[in-house]
Amino acid sequence: MTRRERLMATLRGEAVDRPAVSFYELNGLDEDPTDTAPFNIYSDPSWGPLVDLTREKTDRIVMRCVPFIDAEPSPMQPFITSETRHDGHGSRFDRMIIRAGNHTLTATTRRDPDVNTVWTLEHLFKDAGDLEAWLELPEVAYSGAPDVHGVVEAEEQLADTGIVMIDTGDPLCSVASCFALGDFTVVATTEQALMHRALERAARVLLPQVEAVSKALPGRLWRICGPEYASPPYLPPYLFEQYVTRYVTPMVEAIQRHGGYARIHSHGRLKDILDHIAATGCDGLDPIEPPGQGDVELRYVREKYGKQMVLFGNLEMSDVENMPTARFAEKVERALHEGTQGEGRGFVLMPSACPYGRHLSSLTLRNYEEIIRQIEQL
Repeated sequence: MTRRERLMATLRGEAVDRPAVSFYELNGLDEDPTDTAPFNIYSDPSWGPLVDLTREKTDRIVMRCVPFIDAEPSPMQPFITSETRHDGHGSRFDRMIIRAGNHTLTATTRRDPDVNTVWTLEHLFKDAGDLEAWLELPEVAYSGAPDVHGVVEAEEQLADTGIVMIDTGDPLCSVASCFALGDFTVVATTEQALMHRALERAARVLLPQVEAVSKALPGRLWRICGPEYASPPYLPPYLFEQYVTRYVTPMVEAIQRHGGYARIHSHGRLKDILDHIAATGCDGLDPIEPPGQGDVELRYVREKYGKQMVLFGNLEMSDVENMPTARFAEKVERALHEGTQGEGRGFVLMPSACPYGRHLSSLTLRNYEEIIRQIEQL
């Protein structure tokens, strides 16, 4: 089978020649070692062998967001200003300011040259009052059309070596990410009616966008991020049902209506919310982290929910980076066994994240090579 054929057969629940393997955010297409931009960590020579391994040996899943073009001007624009500054160490600081009635909402982020992530130094919402003020601002209406160029171009570049996965947040992701986690849990627990007002507002734009994209790009894999904000221990399971299942189910239905496959993304503890995840009707789940970071064994998820969902996981990224290769090999062997034993729709062997530092250690590279070694000997 080609790598694309293997992934699509897995999504459909069909037989494959071996389990697919993905390195998650790493795909061998987006990592450019020749790009000298200051924030491109992949220009460090230590990344070269892993990028090559990803391109040549993995079943490549390339994530793409789909922008909208020809949209009406946002009524929020007059209320928003932004500024950027750089410090003497090459870090970039971005600040957003929103004037909302008597409230001034501010958010600040930092990006460092040697770390491939954005740190939030100040969240936009500090309390329920800030969320109330935001809800009084003019609402952005759905408009425009999806720009499919980025997805189609990536698919052409991948050819038969992989697929594109459309990436989107859910309504909870839009709201919860504007809070520091502790502040979010307080507001989400004590101000449930207010939270639903915010989630409904986000959904009024997001759901028609998902419908339009899934219609324009039918039959693709999707990743839906955000559910983990409502997972234990942050919130109790009944609030996961209210804040995730209620709003994600229509997204899943829109994706499936046009032949697509919806994959729920949720780190951490899953056991008490698996029924609520399954109730969305989703086709896949990642990253199913093992006990330690998570609270459920892969074999349990396979046995209870594997006929509905393709399972993606469940190698912990900290193990990839830090565990001696002989011990890590046991983790890979166990994941392959538990992810494929008994009946199930499908399994993709995958780490829970990827390294984000400029220098990649030799141990990390050896452990990635061990993943491929075991896949190839099946």
